[in-house]
Amino acid sequence: MTAKGSVADISDVTPSVGFAVLGGVFSEGIDLLGDKLIGVFVATLGLAPHDEFHQVLKERLDARYGNGHDYTYTYPSMQKIIQAAGRLIRAPEDSGVVELVDVRYGWMKVRALLPKWWGVKIN
Repeated sequence: MTAKGSVADISDVTPSVGFAVLGGVFSEGIDLLGDKLIGVFVATLGLAPHDEFHQVLKERLDARYGNGHDYTYTYPSMQKIIQAAGRLIRAPEDSGVVELVDVRYGWMKVRALLPKWWGVKIN
């Protein structure tokens, strides 16, 4: 089933909840305007795996720019999170809630990378 096909199948059902993976097929190119989507839950930071490729990339970025960990893991993860939240707000009249469900969102380093206009509240 294609992403657009599966959205078309459920788009007339209200209310509905959808689950997707960060960086997956639903992270781009799907518009659920109005009340079709009223919330997004992000249950992890979605970091890249700690494998040999990413370790080499981290070391090279660290040697070239410093802060290789952030360039390899943190920044790509934050981009995926912001894209996931972007499914919620597609038009000026759209609104909803983004729930960031991971203790690491409370870390100042991570919060500083989130858009300021989100008005993040830590519970």
